[in-house]
Amino acid sequence: MKRLRWTLSVLCYVGLLAACSEKAPDGQLRIATDDPAVLATGQAVYAQHCAACHGAKREGQPRWRERDASGRLPAPPHDASGHTWHHPDQVLFDITKHGVAKAAKLPGYESAMPAYAGVLSDAEIVAVLAWIRSTWPPDIRRQQEEVNAQALRNAATR
Repeated sequence: MKRLRWTLSVLCYVGLLAACSEKAPDGQLRIATDDPAVLATGQAVYAQHCAACHGAKREGQPRWRERDASGRLPAPPHDASGHTWHHPDQVLFDITKHGVAKAAKLPGYESAMPAYAGVLSDAEIVAVLAWIRSTWPPDIRRQQEEVNAQALRNAATR
């Protein structure tokens, strides 16, 4: 019975990850927003792990572009007024999983953003990013798709 439960858990995890993301030919992550179950999971994960800093309405912290007394930037908004959509899906995933310093290859960079590796599964990270993206207006989503396309073109020329 335990083995069956474990197998079902693994299959559900793999299914969730496959349902809300795909890898482009170059291995770059592409996040889809068309699965209601994934979006519901993402909204719940956001509420539990992200809203305390980024805001229940994804509005971010006040003066998020100005460093605070510790030299760190406050949490940016994840709505259309922020800069989340300026980044390709793979970068957003890497920042969430590994933290800003490691994802941006900036050793010693100080950020209040924790790394969620070991806290959230890859599927949960993808789900929360899918949910955030699903809340953006169509024009912002199209612009972020162009950011993804440019990242793919850049990767192809390397």
